[in-house]
Amino acid sequence: MIEEPKKLTVSSSFHRPTPQQVKALAKFSTGNVSDALGGASTLATSISFLGHSHDLPRKAVGPALTAQNRPADILGTLAAMKFIEAGDILVATVDGYTGCAAAGDLMMGMLKNTGAIGFITDGPVRDYQRIAEVGVPVWCKGLNPASPHTSGPAEVGLPINIGGQQVRTGDMIVADFDGVVIVPFERIDETIIRCEEIIAAEQSYEAEIAAGRTVSQKALSVLMTDEVEVLN
Repeated sequence: MIEEPKKLTVSSSFHRPTPQQVKALAKFSTGNVSDALGGASTLATSISFLGHSHDLPRKAVGPALTAQNRPADILGTLAAMKFIEAGDILVATVDGYTGCAAAGDLMMGMLKNTGAIGFITDGPVRDYQRIAEVGVPVWCKGLNPASPHTSGPAEVGLPINIGGQQVRTGDMIVADFDGVVIVPFERIDETIIRCEEIIAAEQSYEAEIAAGRTVSQKALSVLMTDEVEVLN
């Protein structure tokens, strides 16, 4: 006989970034961070910022707290509220299910009360206008007015797969209008250093463009070699 799974499994053992690491990463855009990670660690574009620029804050940077739900269920997301610390971003998967909402205005109200600064899911949400009034930024798969269940089984704090990436509680989330990037916990410091280097290089390039540059040096370098075939 197959044993019935526990309705809820919770992990209480995970790393957390320091406030200094969070503050340092908050200076950078998702583009900077993705470049620093070699173009990896971005969530699928189907998970995008909800709303318009004037409705919700367009950026959230903080540690992930994960929730695993079954499709059409949100027990893990609701249970995760108990474990959120101020500044966290709740990352909840419903295994990509879009047949009903993965969150609504009441959940976002509770989430705001915990001190969380963002919500990310691979499902849709509902109650857009009220979510905008609550003010917690959301990244999701659009809108669906149907309600989910709360039956479980579910998990809180364990690694999840969402948007083509693995996310662990304690990984850093950098999310803005362009999308979401996951910074693995063990790569936070190297990512900060690399982002600083990228910013310096971009500032130099921006100055060249402002001075009139029309073609990138990389393209010119190729054009000046015998690797170019010119057709008449």
